[in-house]
Amino acid sequence: MKVGFMGLGIMGQAMSVNVARKGYPLTVYNRTPREVPDLARLGAAMAGTARGCAEASDVIILMLTGPEACDAVLFGPQGAGEAALRGKTVINMSTVSPAYTTGLAARLASLGCSFLDAPVSGSKKPAQDGSLVILAGGETDVVERCEPLLLTMGWKVVHCGPAGAGTMMKLAANQLLGIMMEGLAEAVAFGQRGGLDPETILDVILSGPMSCLFFQLKRDILVRGDATVQFPLKHMVKDLTFAREKADDAGESAPGLRAARDAFARALEAGHGDEDFAAVRKVL
Repeated sequence: MKVGFMGLGIMGQAMSVNVARKGYPLTVYNRTPREVPDLARLGAAMAGTARGCAEASDVIILMLTGPEACDAVLFGPQGAGEAALRGKTVINMSTVSPAYTTGLAARLASLGCSFLDAPVSGSKKPAQDGSLVILAGGETDVVERCEPLLLTMGWKVVHCGPAGAGTMMKLAANQLLGIMMEGLAEAVAFGQRGGLDPETILDVILSGPMSCLFFQLKRDILVRGDATVQFPLKHMVKDLTFAREKADDAGESAPGLRAARDAFARALEAGHGDEDFAAVRKVL
């Protein structure tokens, strides 16, 4: 199975390296030319165009910033084009909206493509470790056929349902993630205003039943100002906006989602978009 991987950002670099480590013939493409020494060392080919990447591959994986980027590499003027996609398997691991996912599935089906939407639960460190959870939407036989490939990037594949279900699961998970981050940051800000040291606040939270791996990962960012970016704030705003749009369509009140999204949006407007999404603390 020859694999094409498009998108070498924070997540895509780590994920594509893990695919190559497991011995899959790999061709990679990034819209902005980028050297990745680990990929070169593992023998991955660097395509100069999206079309070249697609033509060299049986399975095409997308790990991009959103719908516009997906459309650009698949169907845009500099994209793969329908001829290079026809009959291939396309796995979109990008976080997009459910409506975009079902539309993309229909367009690719008209080209005889198999399709999975398979966004991931996890950030930079799990991507590097190959310990992501893959949230797959699509036909059962396609999920089963692609599962060994997906397991090079994660420890577990969850078949969430038909095309679009993986995307819906991702938005539900990120809704909770955003609410948890906003709540933790708000608690730290509240405690500080009352004279508490952030280290003390986190020590208490992480010593009892509220402790979780997610909060532990954010400790140094919140307490010591660590500049590590595990998940950019601008991407959280994008994902929570997709979730809010879906809630609007479904007539859901989703008060926690809306409050968290507004807090992250304020942080984005204040110039913190490229920082880790824990930077929401700075506007609370």
